[in-house]
Amino acid sequence: MKNLLVLGGAVLALPLLAPRAAWAQGPVAGTITDARTGTALPGATVLLDGAVVGVTDASGMFALPAVPAGSHELRITFLGYDALRQPVQGQPTEQRLALGLRSGGILTGEALVTASRANDRTATAYTNVSREDLAKRNFGQDIPYLLDQTPSVVVTSDAGAGVGYTDIRIRGTSNTGINMTINGVPLNDAESHGSFLVNLPDLASSISSLQVQRGVGTSQNGGAAFGASINISTMENRTEAYGETQNSFGSFNTWKNTVQFGTGLLGQHFTIDGRLSRIATDGYLNRASSDLKSYYLSAGYQAKNTLLKFITFSGREKTYQAWNGVPEPLITGDRKLLQQFIDNGELSEADAARGLQEGRRYSYYTYDNQTDNYQQNHYQLHLSQGLGQDWNVGAALHLTRGFGYYESYRARRKFADYNLQNVVIGGDTLTRTNLIDQKWLDNYFYGGTFALNYQPRNNDKLQATLGGAWNQFVNDHYGEVIWAQYASNGNIRHRYYFNDARKTDFNAYARATWQVLPQLGVYGDLQVRRIKYGIDGLEAQNRDVTTHERYLFVNPKAGATFTLAEGQQLYASYARGQREPVRSDFTDRPAGQPRAQAERLNDFEGGYRLTRANSTLLGPQTTLRLEANYFYMQYRNQLVATGRLDSVGNALRTNVDRSYRTGLELTGFASMNDKLSLSSTLTLSRNRIQGFREVIYDANYLPVTAAEARTTTISYSPSVVSAHTLEGQPLKGLRLALLYKTVSEQFLDNTASAAKRIAPYQVLDFRVRYSIRPVFVKEIELGLLVNNVLNRKYVANGYTYGYPGADGNPQIFNFYFPQATRNFLASVGVKF
Repeated sequence: MKNLLVLGGAVLALPLLAPRAAWAQGPVAGTITDARTGTALPGATVLLDGAVVGVTDASGMFALPAVPAGSHELRITFLGYDALRQPVQGQPTEQRLALGLRSGGILTGEALVTASRANDRTATAYTNVSREDLAKRNFGQDIPYLLDQTPSVVVTSDAGAGVGYTDIRIRGTSNTGINMTINGVPLNDAESHGSFLVNLPDLASSISSLQVQRGVGTSQNGGAAFGASINISTMENRTEAYGETQNSFGSFNTWKNTVQFGTGLLGQHFTIDGRLSRIATDGYLNRASSDLKSYYLSAGYQAKNTLLKFITFSGREKTYQAWNGVPEPLITGDRKLLQQFIDNGELSEADAARGLQEGRRYSYYTYDNQTDNYQQNHYQLHLSQGLGQDWNVGAALHLTRGFGYYESYRARRKFADYNLQNVVIGGDTLTRTNLIDQKWLDNYFYGGTFALNYQPRNNDKLQATLGGAWNQFVNDHYGEVIWAQYASNGNIRHRYYFNDARKTDFNAYARATWQVLPQLGVYGDLQVRRIKYGIDGLEAQNRDVTTHERYLFVNPKAGATFTLAEGQQLYASYARGQREPVRSDFTDRPAGQPRAQAERLNDFEGGYRLTRANSTLLGPQTTLRLEANYFYMQYRNQLVATGRLDSVGNALRTNVDRSYRTGLELTGFASMNDKLSLSSTLTLSRNRIQGFREVIYDANYLPVTAAEARTTTISYSPSVVSAHTLEGQPLKGLRLALLYKTVSEQFLDNTASAAKRIAPYQVLDFRVRYSIRPVFVKEIELGLLVNNVLNRKYVANGYTYGYPGADGNPQIFNFYFPQATRNFLASVGVKF
């Protein structure tokens, strides 16, 4: 802590070292819009005297905290628009500009991305996140942690500090129900529906914009959005040459090193951009290390009506397994409960003794290579082509190559489960052995996407998109024994199971917005999705997992917006989403149980938006944005955990007839003179399963379904989530921020039992960034992020299961993922 205070003091003292001329500098702020329609242009690049100094936010606004005295040139560029040059004169008082860009120049490269983005016409709840917004918090933690302040979001980290395996839930929906795309290309795993961002470390450094849609949202490629979608774009073309490096160091021996470069526009047509990153940490939990490497490279050709761009990015991760979590008694110190874990075989005497020493940082595994190893390579070829004055088309071919394994030490495993013969030594027959195995995935995901856009330049009343995609996923699953204490009849890399899976996914959609009246706009969308999925072969323990399924989904969407007055809007929408079961719903299904059915979601959204510049309430040179959004998400056949486990302890799911999520999301943002800003979000929700029947176990360890159905709370669904960011600029170039997060009580399963819950928690973070512009480089920025300032001991995730005790009463075994106590990350960034 002493070192932390010294470092913080050093950062705060840096303004005293700035040149005295800086005190004569003055701020310049403004709004960038389409000169014809007045629509804000988020993501426009702002240059001062040829140097990139920022991009516009979701409202098209920018702010330069310090422009030196004298004459300067401000230049604004945005793909699809002619560059604008504006002379400015540095002066002590703040200057406010309102600038409009005229359509022209080169064609935008985001035709595919735009086709999947929501806007004020689509009557849905969404949040735009700019490159600057991500950069403020990007000290090396994963993308979920960079989105922690967006509405209805809850994040967690297996290793406890936001590096390695992390997860995000939006409106209580895990990432298996969150559709993620990168440049319009699906990211979700085709079988598990999850998006494993650990495979793409530091992707945030290459993101030009990001949009989080809540609910079903707009039609797009990939798996259905069952709670939200995250649309990522890396398609920005930076017309000026640049070089950047970002380096961070922090608690738990955490390091991040990033180098980026761009050529700018070469010969008026070509651009090349690249990035190399490495992130490493020991983790908060013991033996929860991560070693992550990634690269990003893009090369583009652009002309007035054509943009062709090749993008490749890759990530390789090696993480020590922290998936088991920490047994509850090692967190609470309950010796009686610990003995129950020992008696039931959940912990050995030796593990329990070690756990008492390690406490909440306990890690179950001790084998030195108990690691997850995976590499994912992405290749994308994008074409955007103008077709006359009012039409453009975006198309992409893509290939994702993934391969890797996780390695585990297994004690006293049956030979028969690994297709090995029992071993006879003398007169003894051995049926078990210690061994090390590797479980492999080897897959290809490839296909094509397109979007044909009608965007008339002379009449913006009607806009339409026709789009779709064809994608195929091929995946081999197999396991190998690489060492055994008693090898039996096996050889090195003895393969004990193999199955292959193939999934073909085709979808097409048509969408249009029509401004019927100056105040009234309507929106319509229809998506058709066809899926063919098959598995052939055996899973571990010689289980036949052969599966062949087909699905056809028709998903309509409609909405309307009504403008009450300038800057005020009402909206309402309906959307249907449907999705197929995940792989484990087929492979882990007990014999004799009905097959899992597809899930359906009917999503009703309605809300009010207010945007004010130079608000009379707050005074001149201010911005005010408010939004209230109500949602009612009605599920049919939602797949939920029942409490039953398969033969290896995995939770089994079953369809429940009816369930719902409903609530109110409140968001607000206010800024004054770029000196002080406050953003807040608050979600109040009710999440229920109707007619739920729990599965419990009798004295013979046989599953028994509860006879009486009841209404209960959906697991991992807090009823209250809030996030608040207060940011100020007390001195030029120095920005301080407090970030406060609250999450109410959550339950580990669907029983709503007080004995199986995650306690409510509150977390306060502190961030400081200080930038200077010396003559020898464009910018130097120093930063400090202190996480969990109040040093709270809390958990953000967990799981549970139980068995009957000797007296017939159920015994509950809870496992949690403790999050790090107070910790810090410090950074140094240089822009050339």
